[in-house]
Amino acid sequence: MTQPKREPGLLGEMSAEFAGTMILILFGVGVVAQVAAAGVGAYDSIAWAWGLGVALAVYVSARISGAHLNPAVTFALAVFREFPWRKVAPYALAQTAGAFVAALIVRWNYSEVLAMADPGHTIKTQGVFSTLPGNGTLPVGELGALRDQIIGTAILLFVVLALTDLRNQPPLANLTPVVIGLLVVAIGFAWGTNAGYAINPARDFGPRLASFLTGYEGAWRDQFGNLYFWVPIVGPLLGGVVGAGLYKVLIGRFLGRQQAEAPAAVPAERVQYETA
Repeated sequence: MTQPKREPGLLGEMSAEFAGTMILILFGVGVVAQVAAAGVGAYDSIAWAWGLGVALAVYVSARISGAHLNPAVTFALAVFREFPWRKVAPYALAQTAGAFVAALIVRWNYSEVLAMADPGHTIKTQGVFSTLPGNGTLPVGELGALRDQIIGTAILLFVVLALTDLRNQPPLANLTPVVIGLLVVAIGFAWGTNAGYAINPARDFGPRLASFLTGYEGAWRDQFGNLYFWVPIVGPLLGGVVGAGLYKVLIGRFLGRQQAEAPAAVPAERVQYETA
């Protein structure tokens, strides 16, 4: 006798968001620790590992939660009534917790290497866990980094919505997570200079908190001594809404019109595989 399908419920969705974001950060923060503290690899390694981490994280969690993995995605979908507001805070909490736990694992695993490279746990290796304006070396301030985060996250949401809209031409054969991973690689290659392409409040805040609790006393500030932690939170939240809105205005509304004219040509349902 076939058992009825069991819905995961909010707890299951939170569990999937936690696990998916944890996988993402294990690869993303792990590769930065390897490059920055051990000198193994280079910026290209970072960009590719983050992208692969995103793809694998989406495969882990998409079936249960939709694989948002990013409060900016969850918030933007809620703004445009594609996700219930009552789930925004639980999703964001689960995403941040997953990032926090993953960062603690990386911090523990690379503790000897980090101590050798930076015994005082200073700004020198703070960027392993959280982003900095100008990647800690270039003359970019908070406003420049905020602008960068708004633009980068807008690009992310715009393209992710295009890739997951079944009325459009989404990737086939379950390759959507791979293409979204390549999108993150491309953002890293093109938009990583000014603010380290956090494009995800959970990705930055969770590891930042983990680093602060494990010896990085300056974790909340940038290399100029200014409070910086708010930039990779506010910027992505604003940018996600901008990107999703632009997609709906420039692309989505015309796809809807085409569907009305030829209902058999394109499906109406869109499967969510959002991340960052």
